[in-house]
Amino acid sequence: MTAETWLRKKAGAWAARTTSRDAGEVFLGQRRVYIVPTGAGVGFAALLLVLLIGSINYSLGLGFALTFTAGACALVDMISTWRNLAHLHLAAGRAPSVFAGEEAQFELLLVNRTGRERYAIGVEFDGSGTAAHMADVPARGTARVTLAMPTERRGWLRSPRVRLSTRFPLGLFRAWCYWQPELKALVYPAPEAVAPPLPTSGAGRGEGPGRSGEDDFAGVRSYQAGDPLRRLAWRQIARLDQELGGQLATKHFEGGAAEQLVIDFALLAPQLDLELRLSRMARWVLDAEQRALPYAFHLGAEQFDAALGAAHQAACLRALALFGGAR
Repeated sequence: MTAETWLRKKAGAWAARTTSRDAGEVFLGQRRVYIVPTGAGVGFAALLLVLLIGSINYSLGLGFALTFTAGACALVDMISTWRNLAHLHLAAGRAPSVFAGEEAQFELLLVNRTGRERYAIGVEFDGSGTAAHMADVPARGTARVTLAMPTERRGWLRSPRVRLSTRFPLGLFRAWCYWQPELKALVYPAPEAVAPPLPTSGAGRGEGPGRSGEDDFAGVRSYQAGDPLRRLAWRQIARLDQELGGQLATKHFEGGAAEQLVIDFALLAPQLDLELRLSRMARWVLDAEQRALPYAFHLGAEQFDAALGAAHQAACLRALALFGGAR
């Protein structure tokens, strides 16, 4: 085991014992940044020792000059490597919701409030075994880094511990730090691949929360949010100049039976696996949104009236993700 590996393990163990999740912005002070020689740095130190011994044995003035000049360069490199990482500010960004089986994206912000640019800073999840994302942080600027993590089950997924490291400029030393951001992503149930048709039921003729029939063409009206694209009146739209205030138009139909769409957990077969029932409901929510069909949603204490749109979809999927106290 090399000295660098031993020191990294000791520092990692100490950070795991003493560092909780960092809420808000984190400042990398001198007590949070570690630095050790790399393999190249150890070899360079051995070379300096050989040069020093040779210069002493043969009384070489130029040898002494070369040895101490190279040693001074190594000391400058050590300070530069430490300063390349120290005094940065770290902040958690966004973590969009995803479906189980997809990769959760954690956005991390590296904020540099000094007038010195930072180069080649590696950002990775500690122990992930994947290549680090390299980032350059401009002077008085911010760099955004997005780390991906696979998901397996629904619920909240917290960000693992993050490790930042750098070997800039010469690679003789390696500086690193640990950061545990207070960041989590919501994982929805994976939609069922092949689900039964939507659970619609007829409710007689006339208006209703479902879609109207398409038996009789009733005319053209102004476009309303949620109208399917297939109902756009393209001939009328082509005659309008959108730059002069022209509005989109859609075809309006009357007749047919209205359909009531209710996605109800209690109506699913109880012998089905719980996760399968939740996945089926997730698929129905996505299908209803895709077809622009207003739908009601019932899941235990979560009762949502018939509606449509991104906010309604997010509320339903969130209820599915956290059902049963999933964390």
